[in-house]
Amino acid sequence: MEKLQIENLLYKVEKPARYLGNELNSVHKTVNEDTIRFAFCFPDVYEVGMSHLGMQILYGLLNNEENIFCERVFAPAIDMEEEMKKNNIPLFGLESRQSIRNFDFIGFTLQYELSYSNILNMLKMADVPIYSKDRGNNDPLVIVGGPCVYNSEPIADFVDIAILGEAEEVLIEVTDLYNNFNKGNYDKLEFLKKAALIQGVYVPALYVVEYNEDNTVKSINPKFENLPKTIRKRVINNLDDSFYPEELIVPYLDIVHDRIMMEIFRGCIRGCRFCQAGIIYRPVREKSFDRLQNIVKNLVLNTGYDEISLASLSTSDYSELEKLVRHLIDEYGSKKIGISLPSLRLDNFSLQLIEEIQKVRKTGLTFAPEAGTQRLRDVINKGITEEDLVNASENAFSSGWSNVKLYFMIGLPTETDEDLLGIKDLAYTVIDKYYEVPKEKRGKRLNVTVSASTFVPKPFTPFQWEPQITLDEINEKHKLLVSEVRHKNITFNYHESRTSFLEAVFAKGDRRLSKVIEIAVEEGCKFDGWIEHFDYDKWMNVFEKAGIDPAFYANRRREYDEIFPWDHIDVGVSKEFLIRENKNAKAEKVTANCRTSCAGCGVNQIFTGGVC
Repeated sequence: MEKLQIENLLYKVEKPARYLGNELNSVHKTVNEDTIRFAFCFPDVYEVGMSHLGMQILYGLLNNEENIFCERVFAPAIDMEEEMKKNNIPLFGLESRQSIRNFDFIGFTLQYELSYSNILNMLKMADVPIYSKDRGNNDPLVIVGGPCVYNSEPIADFVDIAILGEAEEVLIEVTDLYNNFNKGNYDKLEFLKKAALIQGVYVPALYVVEYNEDNTVKSINPKFENLPKTIRKRVINNLDDSFYPEELIVPYLDIVHDRIMMEIFRGCIRGCRFCQAGIIYRPVREKSFDRLQNIVKNLVLNTGYDEISLASLSTSDYSELEKLVRHLIDEYGSKKIGISLPSLRLDNFSLQLIEEIQKVRKTGLTFAPEAGTQRLRDVINKGITEEDLVNASENAFSSGWSNVKLYFMIGLPTETDEDLLGIKDLAYTVIDKYYEVPKEKRGKRLNVTVSASTFVPKPFTPFQWEPQITLDEINEKHKLLVSEVRHKNITFNYHESRTSFLEAVFAKGDRRLSKVIEIAVEEGCKFDGWIEHFDYDKWMNVFEKAGIDPAFYANRRREYDEIFPWDHIDVGVSKEFLIRENKNAKAEKVTANCRTSCAGCGVNQIFTGGVC
């Protein structure tokens, strides 16, 4: 296969280092006729994709296999795409700089719904037919994974295989199966029928969806008798035994998360009712202190990074956090290697721990109350109180902090203006606590950043039956907050409402949306998660052309007996539990976290066989 010549293009684009591909710890292999070529595609620019821990894990895992060569592919920025089109350069893998058109697998990670247009655009740039039905035995197999795969129906017609759950084991089983088929007479359909029998593998083309006259889903059934009616996600039971890279690729340019990312556990004990990740990543499984010690030692040695970030959904819930942090400080503090703890909770916020970390490197503090009143925090099952926030803020200010970020959501189910104005009240309370601290103790120049994003109802959450509020309602809420949250110490930010609307459409959408995405890409839609590229009016015209009302997906309340487009997917958490939690939300009833008492979500019966 020919190596593409792109050197002359690189002089004409903003960040040529995005396309070089020879970074420290990148993998290069000799390709022969038995090599399985795998393009791991992240449907966004290099800086975003290289910050994704999942890519680093699966890149290392696949390249650990002697017969697999996994290369990275990112969405070229607009300037590079234009140059590639002018010069007839197809989409290529960074490592070999060869067209991915002739690879065996083209894999995409689905991290957010607004990347769907980029996926199609990348397939077009690779000169690969976008529809699965149009790809034959000599075309690459398009495979997807990631959180959005739990409802991949809006892109189901473009996908050959969807990996449900954790991919470390499944990907190897799929590539082994492909290797066996390749040794004989390869037939795409026969391969897909076999692959669909592997737990965690969903082949959309092998399932038929029927609709009612009111456009709701009537049924979802397999085309062949031996296929499962519901497809169950895959879970790694023992994280200590699973693959984790001890050599991360070190980029040439600054990326979003330019540091060692250390995954300490998977899952979450909390059960926030708006949070999809808290459901789909169950059950909770931790890595042992000994395993983490060894991993971080090798990562520091092999990367040269000066910061270690402990990654999880709720870092402060790791059972050996204090022991781990103290070890990292003792071991690496003298080398000026800092530690960051994202996802801290207000109710178990350890100031002493943070103070130790800040001796190496000082940062701001981030808290997520999510809602302005206790009533609404109980509705969403956040499990923290105003007192938690006040105490955490007071302790932080007394220790010299002066930068605090507060994250909230607007448009949550049952939200009132009183709940909305509670955001202002909380922010002002935090400011009052700062000024109550003696001047000699507190830091200078207080800044409280208040950020408000729009609630998007997601599949497999207790709020999957709830509608998103309309754009007019969102804009009214923004106006109210902008007029009320006025203080010299407050920076107020809110999320673009129209991108949240489109996110809700695709989050709860079905297969009929594939036509919408196809037309949108033809019309030039791409990088829809970037405000400077997102064109709301163009998208609305596309929906009109396709004869589809987006509000049907985003702004409609569902009944408990309605069949969802994703009801044939089994994440291990029962629908009965989600209905019960939806009712608890309406009753403003809090459900205890999993370590306090079992709420009977069902995941322990399927995946752990006992206590989570």
